[in-house]
Amino acid sequence: MTGTAPDTFVLPAPDEAGSPLTGWTRAHWDAVGRRWLQRIEPFDSPGGALPRLPGRVTGDGERREGMETVGRSFLLAAPLIAGAPGGEAEALTERYARALLAGTDPDGAESWPLGVTCRAPVTGVTNSIVEAANIAFGLHISRERLWERLTRPEQLRIADWLRHHARLEVWHNNWQLFPAMAEGFLRSVGADTSACTGERNVRRVESWYLEQGWYTDGPEHAIDYYNAWAIHPYLWAWYRMTGRTATPDGARHLERLGAFVESWADTVAPDGSMLHVGRSLTYRTAALAALWCAEISGVNPLTPGATRRLASGVLARFAGAGVGIDRPLDLGWYRPYEPVAQTYSGFGSPYLAGIGFLGLAIDRDAPVWTAVEEPQPTETASGTRVMPSLGWLLTTQRDGIVRLANHGSDHCEIPVEPTRADPDDPHYAKLGYSSHTAPGTAGGWDGNVDGHLALLDADGRASHRGVIRAMRVDGPVAGSVHLPQIGGRLLPGCSVVSVSILDADLELRAHLVRTPGPRPVREGGWAVADGSPVESYPAAGERTAVVVRADGLAATAAGLYGWSAAGTHAERDTNAVGPYSAVPVLTATADGPATVLVALHALARSGPVDVTDAVHLDVSGTVVHVRWGTGAEHTVDLATFVPWDGVVPARDDPSAPR
Repeated sequence: MTGTAPDTFVLPAPDEAGSPLTGWTRAHWDAVGRRWLQRIEPFDSPGGALPRLPGRVTGDGERREGMETVGRSFLLAAPLIAGAPGGEAEALTERYARALLAGTDPDGAESWPLGVTCRAPVTGVTNSIVEAANIAFGLHISRERLWERLTRPEQLRIADWLRHHARLEVWHNNWQLFPAMAEGFLRSVGADTSACTGERNVRRVESWYLEQGWYTDGPEHAIDYYNAWAIHPYLWAWYRMTGRTATPDGARHLERLGAFVESWADTVAPDGSMLHVGRSLTYRTAALAALWCAEISGVNPLTPGATRRLASGVLARFAGAGVGIDRPLDLGWYRPYEPVAQTYSGFGSPYLAGIGFLGLAIDRDAPVWTAVEEPQPTETASGTRVMPSLGWLLTTQRDGIVRLANHGSDHCEIPVEPTRADPDDPHYAKLGYSSHTAPGTAGGWDGNVDGHLALLDADGRASHRGVIRAMRVDGPVAGSVHLPQIGGRLLPGCSVVSVSILDADLELRAHLVRTPGPRPVREGGWAVADGSPVESYPAAGERTAVVVRADGLAATAAGLYGWSAAGTHAERDTNAVGPYSAVPVLTATADGPATVLVALHALARSGPVDVTDAVHLDVSGTVVHVRWGTGAEHTVDLATFVPWDGVVPARDDPSAPR
């Protein structure tokens, strides 16, 4: 440290023997966690309850954002407090005890807003219910060192605040667990829980279970990382706080938790890059929470060495990009980028990332911290995980990229951004996602080029996918149906059936487009982004396009049937991965009741993929026969593969444009 500037952050030396894959140890986790919390201190308030970080303020105002900063950073502080040796946690314990007491003092200068019921019309701030859950979780983890040091009147003050939120009705998604969390902690310390409905709420969430450990976030197909940072951790904590872990329901959840970790581990690439899909991605490392819950409860299917390797890889990927190092956690991904966040997120929101540090509550002598690192699942095998109930095909490529073919998650029943005309969202509406790319957002969502087959109107506006009308997954083949819409209105007489057929590192996308007359059609591949302009060029043949960035990451789109031309589309400041992005694009004209379009897509880390002899294709009517270079064959009738009602909007449909 000699000669280092006072504010310079230096990680501990890597441990090549114990952590041969990442070099990271518990000391690295401790150092990064403390650094993230230190970044808050210059912006703290006198009582500690209302820090004002740089960044966006939502319509709820700064008081809500300050509360959120405390509640969410407490998720990081709690395991640091619980796992620190001796008196090392004293200053942190005092800091958060003081903040919690100031925020829950109803007559104090830094009192937090009391939450209101989540029913329209909303009459106040609802996010206080979320922070009640986060504070309850943190108190549970740090109970011995923080809660039990408080005086009885201090405990009663915090309990009163939690109880208020434990009794409120909330939205019908993961929010059901927030009042349940507050109630659960109150039960664990023998406090009054009359008029609380936690058990009912937990039953609701458990009824949303799909398969392989995954739940839908509410009674609609919204599948995302809320499984990892909300549903599983809060269910896990609720069963523990209420003493129900050993009950049949508690045992069932632990079984589901273990299954989730097994499948979720396939979303993390060997270099620590996470699959970029779903909302609230600015929570970043929060996705590690379920992994630590499974480790604590003994249901983790990964070995201790593989667990630490995977978790350290994710944290190192973000820390290496500077996240939280020289400034507080910001709205963004690897860089500050507000369009990756939803309008409900303010300057304190990203600190939910702290729940991903739960492993620091585990004893430092436990195997997860002492075992020699072992490869994580995506390092040892490539292949595709088939997830029929989710409508997902999750692929690990030989080069380590993780890809998702999405035919089941749309998040349209409860729109992510209710003010938009179209109910879909770029983090759900795409046909494909990956660990090394992100969808176009901001102006890129307006254009809706990447990862989507769009019908274009006379002004060149692209249709949106909207609600997935039906889906089917059969081995490495997955399909879905949507009725394209523009500006919230369905296109009359139009429908699109899309089918993904996977083989190793390649994906063939076949579409059956129904239109009442000629209409331009466009399909985009993956959006490749970088810190400098992405190279774009046509490849061999006039119907193949490629975009490639400086390090070799390349996306290829090849029109195999029905497409008339290929090109590329470049954008600025529309991508979470980097300010420059480009997409390979195919174009054609659809006309009539059965236009078949087939394209081959590839995403690779070592430059463009030669797809010349990758697949042989035969199309007869709506039947597509595929013979891959590997020898695998598939025959799919696009007209029947996905069962659906076949009804398209007529011209006199009030939802259709005129």
